[in-house]
Amino acid sequence: MNLRDLRYLVALADLRHFGRAAEACHVSQPTLSTQIRKLEEELGVSLVERAPRHVMLTPAGQDIALRARRVLAEVEQMRETARRTADPEAGSVRLGLFPTLGPYLLPHVVPRIRRRFPRLELLLVEEKTETILHMLRDGKLDAAVLALPLHEDWTESEFLFEEPFLLAVPEGHPLSGRHDLTLADLGDQHLLLLEEGHCLRDQALEVCGLAGAGEKEGFRATSLETLRQMVAAGVGVTLLPVLAVKPPVPPSANLRLLPFRNPPPSRRLALVWRKSSAMAAFLHDLAGELRDLPHDLLALPDTGADAPAPRAARPRAKA
Repeated sequence: MNLRDLRYLVALADLRHFGRAAEACHVSQPTLSTQIRKLEEELGVSLVERAPRHVMLTPAGQDIALRARRVLAEVEQMRETARRTADPEAGSVRLGLFPTLGPYLLPHVVPRIRRRFPRLELLLVEEKTETILHMLRDGKLDAAVLALPLHEDWTESEFLFEEPFLLAVPEGHPLSGRHDLTLADLGDQHLLLLEEGHCLRDQALEVCGLAGAGEKEGFRATSLETLRQMVAAGVGVTLLPVLAVKPPVPPSANLRLLPFRNPPPSRRLALVWRKSSAMAAFLHDLAGELRDLPHDLLALPDTGADAPAPRAARPRAKA
């Protein structure tokens, strides 16, 4: 048994096709198939159910592929330890972000990260939270910016900042003349929300639960921008995180953004990585760059009244 054969098995588990797995591993299909058979002979079990147009792992194959991922991830951590020892601020970092954060945070932090770590290659992956956690656990990502709380005991995290929510309403809405709101003001509202799988949906539902509000039936958006345009079109109201309304995001016509009084509903963001990561010391430094946002970036818009102040970044915390 060798690492090469384990990589072949993991590729086959991911792609469920011998040809595509071989292409991903940069070998011929007969080579990959032969090595998988040799691995089965060595282990004394069948790993793969073979059909003309379909490949499926046996229960034993699924378990062994899962263990193979862990072995390969640990080997990569050994290599990473060596690289980081030689030059702690060089190499590559694969960073995951979810879609309702990445496009709005990255313009403010990537230039500073490049200045601070000029030899670092930052590889960005945007996926929903559940997918990011799977990729992080399997070693396909080095770290991720995610919303707290997390309940995975294999993760370590460092708090970054707390991002307030605003209520977005169309011009002419009964609430559009208000300078600020309380959660009780949402009690008779039905909010436009994202589709299943977006953590912002879960966060908005939690706010709705606290306020006694509901979800607008018959519509679920696939992106934050769709939500914004639906509100501007007068279809309904929604919650938007404050970073999603700050430059370089252009203002939307026919849209009013209403802050909440203290304490505003918000989400807590953290940099997350595996406890076993060899990059932990460097990731603490990276977290510092992600946390160091301009003060006014998390500030709520000035509505002409005393708007609540943003919550300051908290000291280093783990979850």
